Amino acid sequence: MDKIEIFYNQFIVKGSYILVVEGLLVTIALAVCGLIIGILVGTILAILITKEDKNVLERLLVGVGKVYVGFFRGTPIVVQLLFIYFVILPLLGLAGSSALLVAIVIFGLNSGAYVSEIMRGGILSVDSGQNEAARALGLTSKQSMRFIIFPQALKNALPNLGNEFITLLKETSVANYVTVHDLTYAFKTIGSASYEYMIPYFFLALCYLVLVMVASFIVKKYEGKLRKSDKR
Repeated sequence: MDKIEIFYNQFIVKGSYILVVEGLLVTIALAVCGLIIGILVGTILAILITKEDKNVLERLLVGVGKVYVGFFRGTPIVVQLLFIYFVILPLLGLAGSSALLVAIVIFGLNSGAYVSEIMRGGILSVDSGQNEAARALGLTSKQSMRFIIFPQALKNALPNLGNEFITLLKETSVANYVTVHDLTYAFKTIGSASYEYMIPYFFLALCYLVLVMVASFIVKKYEGKLRKSDKR
């Protein structure tokens, strides 16, 4: 029995394709939920950093935020997963927590560190004169940020947020290190069941390639729409 027959028997006859479908859904969920958390955390941090008149609490939060960004941007995602899941959580008495939930939070925090810089750049790209005009019209700094600055900053940052999603999609491949049953885990299981890894890993790479190509196509289409709207 050759390698393809072994894979076919394991994948179709023995029903391992179900593992792949479930793993695919988990991988997409990790990337989507991670990006949502990243956008929330990163946006809050970016607004705090770019705010001019900070109070004592906000200065403290910015300091904590810079340490957080330094850690998550300065260490590999796989190290963050292993360190938090196998070291920090047991120390906090949370050993045995849902691996999927923990992975989503860690990917979200990792993404937030990068999104904070993306959103900070988006906020700074808005002409400062618009903020001054909003204040002249009687808007408070919070109202100016909410109604004038942030909508434009978000629009400027959207292409980079799309690229962050693509990066996050690829990084989820290490989630199986903490026993998350993602796409990589599914193909590793198929390979270990038949002791034949070449074909499963080939299709694993192909699956990620297709996912990234689809995501890249969507991002480029959206960037094209943004450019057209800017020309009007």
